[in-house]
Amino acid sequence: MKLPVSTEWVLHCATTLAQLEPGTSASTTQLALYFDLPVPYLAKQLKALVKAGLLSASTGPRGGFRLARAAAEITLLQVVEAVDGTSSPYECREIRQQGRGALPPEECRAPCVLAVKMAEAHQAWRRTLAATTLADILTGIPPTAPARTRHRLTTLT
Repeated sequence: MKLPVSTEWVLHCATTLAQLEPGTSASTTQLALYFDLPVPYLAKQLKALVKAGLLSASTGPRGGFRLARAAAEITLLQVVEAVDGTSSPYECREIRQQGRGALPPEECRAPCVLAVKMAEAHQAWRRTLAATTLADILTGIPPTAPARTRHRLTTLT
């Protein structure tokens, strides 16, 4: 499975926002500079997270984005689906019934075993992401990372 590069962007941005002190936010420009990303495209992705209820946004000199709820309440699956949708990356086109190797219809009454296995893999992937929160991710980063992130992020404008 290959996801768009923007998926990596929003996962890192959400993790970065989870490291901020409560009540503080980061602007699109700060996040774009922090990760060397294009501001307009990142803004579009962050707005998708706001629409999904994962981030909140405010305007003004101290405006920006922050988590809309606790990091322990936001799963990686929610972040991914906010920008990539919920559809499976695999679509069975029943090629087993096409071409010179086509199987007869009576041998294709059950779902294609490959489609079944791909669906199982997709569900396992979804379960793993649904069981992992931003808070879980924060436990896996070095203890010094949040303070460093906050310092570096706030010196960018």
